[in-house]
Amino acid sequence: MAPGGNRGWLLRLVLAFGFAQGAVSMARPAVSYRALALGADERAVGVIAGVYALLPLFAAVPLGRRTDHGRCAPLLPAGVVLISGGCALSGLADSLWAMALWSGVMGLGHLCFVIGAQSLVARRSAPHEQDRNFAHFTIGASLGQLIGPMAAGALIGGPDMAGSSALALVVAGAGAAVAFTSLWHIEDRTAPGSRGPRGDRVPVAGILRARGVPAGMLVSLSVLSATDILTAYLPVVGEHRGIAPSVVGVLLSLRAGATIACRLVLTPLLRLLGRPALLTLTCFLAALLCAGVALPVPLWALGAMLTVLGFCLGVGQPLSMTTVVQAAPDAARSTALALRLTGNRLGQVAAPAAAGLVAGVAGVAAPFVMLGALLLLSSGVALRSPERPGGRERAGRQGARRSGLRRMSDL
Repeated sequence: MAPGGNRGWLLRLVLAFGFAQGAVSMARPAVSYRALALGADERAVGVIAGVYALLPLFAAVPLGRRTDHGRCAPLLPAGVVLISGGCALSGLADSLWAMALWSGVMGLGHLCFVIGAQSLVARRSAPHEQDRNFAHFTIGASLGQLIGPMAAGALIGGPDMAGSSALALVVAGAGAAVAFTSLWHIEDRTAPGSRGPRGDRVPVAGILRARGVPAGMLVSLSVLSATDILTAYLPVVGEHRGIAPSVVGVLLSLRAGATIACRLVLTPLLRLLGRPALLTLTCFLAALLCAGVALPVPLWALGAMLTVLGFCLGVGQPLSMTTVVQAAPDAARSTALALRLTGNRLGQVAAPAAAGLVAGVAGVAAPFVMLGALLLLSSGVALRSPERPGGRERAGRQGARRSGLRRMSDL
């Protein structure tokens, strides 16, 4: 199927991503609660959350290189297997070291799934459809982030915190396996676009120098770090403020629900403001709201802040994907998306570890102030990013000039 054709594949991909992300979103707070029940402090929770991103950190670029000149679909079932196994085995682990290991396996599975899925969206979408299709694709993530924490909150609690959190992790593993039902014929092997374009290997440094790629990576890193630390540390904040796990699950789901709403109206917002202004405004508001989470506000105010924060954070991921894809050379789009994910994983390693250190020194609310500063920096970078990254435009002009020279030589 050529880019811009029937979008049944996108609906199935959104459903599969919803189950996979739902399992991860259910498992992340469950891992935090189980670690606390096993005797972990704030620093240990931060380390375990960081290990989730450590194994994927070294695998992203090789997987992107492979996907640039191969099929995307094989990464999807591989990712589901690793997510499901990592969730279930985290629930069966009885030590913090084992939990950290299986958390890393879960993160590797999530990376495999996301690289394959994002590359599939980029490959099967016409350029003018990319903002819309990436926004719809990330609705799957938001659905998972909406349902996962609520399911975790419903299962976790009572006097046996270790047992109930272990049950939540095993259920998350079973939920991830349901994603298999939506992966049939997700990629047309015979279509011209089912394999990436052949050509010389584009060096990583060249991709990173393309105008728009660094800005897209920083915005993505900041938004994902905010989402990640909210998921991992809101349970800790809840424990300190006396908020029940079920209420924490509802708060996290409010944020995810607002993110879904944002992505449903992203196209008219883009027409109204344009990509740089929309990224700048939402990152700036998210910075203020993240810092606000650190304040001892009433529960209703915390819920309202998290709802608006979820709406603002919903903009960054799909628009950063489009920014990176349109800035990168055609032969390296999957590698560019993998570099973006590598930046995300660096943030997921560094941000929780830094959050753990900050929380240990300045209190559990301090990581949210740190997130506010990071999002404020992203807001400034987004303001200077191009509406349409210049790398692809320059490549198009160079291609046009070469075609013109060839036509002249034929005369």
